[in-house]
Amino acid sequence: MSLRSAGHAPQSDLDLSEGAFLDGRITALEGAESVPVTSPRDGSTLGSIDSAGPEHVDQAVAIARRAFESSGWAQATAANRGIVLKKWADLVAQNARDLAVTISLEMGKPLMDAQNVEVAAVERCLRWYGELCDKVTHSLLANEGSAFAYSFEAPAGVVAAVVPWNFPLTMLTWKIAPALAVGNSVVVKPSEQTPFSALKLAALAVEAGLPNGVLGVINGRGPVTGQALGRHGDVDVLTFTGSPATGRAFLKYSAESNGKRVWPELGGKSATIILPGADVKAAASSAAWAAFYNQGQMCSASARLIVLEEDADEAVAAACEVAATMQPGDPLEEATVFGAIASAASVAAIEAKVADALAQGASLMAGSPDRTVVQGLESGSYFAPVVLDHVDPASRIGREEVFGPVLSVIRVSSEEEAIEVANGTRYGLAAAVWSNDISTIHRVTRSLRAGVIWVNCYEEGDMRFPFGGVKESGFGRDKGADALKKYTDTTSVWMNLDV
Repeated sequence: MSLRSAGHAPQSDLDLSEGAFLDGRITALEGAESVPVTSPRDGSTLGSIDSAGPEHVDQAVAIARRAFESSGWAQATAANRGIVLKKWADLVAQNARDLAVTISLEMGKPLMDAQNVEVAAVERCLRWYGELCDKVTHSLLANEGSAFAYSFEAPAGVVAAVVPWNFPLTMLTWKIAPALAVGNSVVVKPSEQTPFSALKLAALAVEAGLPNGVLGVINGRGPVTGQALGRHGDVDVLTFTGSPATGRAFLKYSAESNGKRVWPELGGKSATIILPGADVKAAASSAAWAAFYNQGQMCSASARLIVLEEDADEAVAAACEVAATMQPGDPLEEATVFGAIASAASVAAIEAKVADALAQGASLMAGSPDRTVVQGLESGSYFAPVVLDHVDPASRIGREEVFGPVLSVIRVSSEEEAIEVANGTRYGLAAAVWSNDISTIHRVTRSLRAGVIWVNCYEEGDMRFPFGGVKESGFGRDKGADALKKYTDTTSVWMNLDV
């Protein structure tokens, strides 16, 4: 379908394809249920998707397997694969506006964040792995008397990537770029909330020179389409970002099918800790921004602000100032910094968690416990940033992921208590420590159980450094050179030289 974006946004004509992307083209799935896709911006229907059933998953995997074996991609030189990935990055840059508007309509992200942050990250990721392709070796040579040995890494085969809606193309590219770089074929299942941007990205891959069938995109509901991929006996590796419950389900599907490797990158309940001597206002402002950015819909969001009692009032005031600058607006307006929540169901879930926190004794310092109505977009899904003070770390809001713009302030009496509270959830994705004392920084960072720790900052990083967590945040790691190994198999070859 063709859709002209409304409001004061750039007048882009968007072709929102409704089928799957198989064998290098958009393909209607015969017999598939048609499922409407609603924009959180205004509640309008963007289009519909063909929701893939098990038989359609079989079709997609068979195409990927055939492409792996016969398209020449797996046998191509690393340098040639790199050329395609870099050309793909060029096309992403050329189509940045179209991709950004699609993302903004699908999940409510502010247009300029979609273009300048997310699409820019996609371009960087593709270009980084394209440059890396022919610069990494995974071989080991040995000359042991009459024996000579070597090892090599080969592409695993067919990779399934199941990705979320909050960063629909960033998460997707973090997974498929390294998988494709080493020669695999990939079948992607994006969230049913954000299907169109993935289809657009896949079409650009073929335009860049990726052989038909090497990259497929099928849409559908997680319990049907996702489960079919998880249980499929011809999928060699599955990579997933999403909830811990779904991550455990994929591990179960693997155990009950072919024992495929599963790389889960799951949720978080990350904390910012402000220690004595730190710049309290800067730390609290950073934590608030990291709690509210992307409408709080980040697994790494700084959901908890842990601060000493004597600094708490200053920290709360600074957080409230940030909340006041990040109020909901039309995501297609270029001046908007805080857009829509991804769905009405997500808004209802956030409302319930805030209400529960207030019932358990938390104080509402900024925001409202109810959805926000944006003028002219009354049917949209909006929720203003919330700051809660005096949060009990043992309460639900203190332990469970909200996935919305809610910052919980937890007051403590000592560094030791701060560490205990920070570690006191089932998650271990990220954390931040604010201190001006180097000994304190080293001591505290070594005591925290988190896959990523920021010091006197938040959300810094680049493609060189892995991203992922510990505990129930999973053990999957995206980004970095080591991500290539997730999608390869190691073979050792020993030769007897005396024959």
